[in-house]
Amino acid sequence: MKNITTFDVIIIGGGLAGLTNAIHLSKFKHRVLLIEKNSYPKHKVCGEYISNEVLPYLNSLGIDPIKEGAKKISKVQVSTRKSNLINGELPLGGFGMSRYFLDSLLLKKAQSNGVEVLKDSVNSIVFNKGVFTVETKDSKYFQSKITIGAFGKRSVLDQKMNRKFIKKKSPYLAVKIHVKGDFPENLIALHNFKGGYCGVSKVENNSINLCYITEYNSFKKYKNITDFQRQVVFKNKHLKKIFEESNSVFKKPLTISQISFETKKPVENHIIMCGDTAGMIHPLCGNGMGMAITSARLASIRILKFLNGEIKTREDLEKQYFKDWNKEFKTRLKTGHFIARLFRNQTVSQIAYSILKIMPFLLPKIIQFTHGKYIKPI
Repeated sequence: MKNITTFDVIIIGGGLAGLTNAIHLSKFKHRVLLIEKNSYPKHKVCGEYISNEVLPYLNSLGIDPIKEGAKKISKVQVSTRKSNLINGELPLGGFGMSRYFLDSLLLKKAQSNGVEVLKDSVNSIVFNKGVFTVETKDSKYFQSKITIGAFGKRSVLDQKMNRKFIKKKSPYLAVKIHVKGDFPENLIALHNFKGGYCGVSKVENNSINLCYITEYNSFKKYKNITDFQRQVVFKNKHLKKIFEESNSVFKKPLTISQISFETKKPVENHIIMCGDTAGMIHPLCGNGMGMAITSARLASIRILKFLNGEIKTREDLEKQYFKDWNKEFKTRLKTGHFIARLFRNQTVSQIAYSILKIMPFLLPKIIQFTHGKYIKPI
């Protein structure tokens, strides 16, 4: 007979969305299990910029990124492939903090709230008669009323659930390094090059995060990352200067492929999806981390109401979360797709640059379409 341990909520994936859910739900004294396959702390390919819209909420969970050393960011700079610059103000501002540090900070808070954290992989999730049964690679079994999927951009679990987006190959590859050098603390830069763009901003400990995404077909023409950067990325003079005048903190760059921006469903097989598992915004819009945290808040609020009986049925829970998710993110994702397409076309991006140069007040307004308002604390 299987030895099964029961929890109120099981969270699969311990990134931003998973950890935020764990902290929020455990704050209200629910038994929470978080299953994460990797060890903490771990660097991840990520832009590492977060909009200030999430700060009041994080503070209410007992997390203060600014106090912990995050860099305050108030200005944005965008360049075209031809290195033409556009400067602007961030409507709400934001902060820079590495995933290595932020995930560790959230993990510590989750554990202090009583969340059980298990290093393991999930083999299967079975839903039957209102109960989830989760089996792990180490042959452990757990049951819960609620299971949250926060397992990232692309997972074996997506394949096992036969999710629609997983059937399509993605053309994108992303590369990230941390470097030491001169760069303003209050600035996030988005520099375009042929086939991609690179985000630049400071994080804690005065490291500069350089994270770029490119089309794989463009990248594979070159021998390696160094050759690609020299031949393609450095065509943008701003990127060339930053890369050449700084020293790498990492032994080698981190990479990730098969990044999908296809539409996903925020609820599948009765599993509440959060963060990148529910949907991804193009990195050019610079707010994927904020979206992950916000989606966790939306999910946690509805789940708490379901667990305490305010939401009577699972069907209502799923419908309400689906509605919340679309209301919060649908326009952001569409705008992100549009902006990314715009900057991939050199002629169109130059026209856009000319317009923004004449009317710079439009840049903050465009940014507002990919960011939300301050979200309420709990």
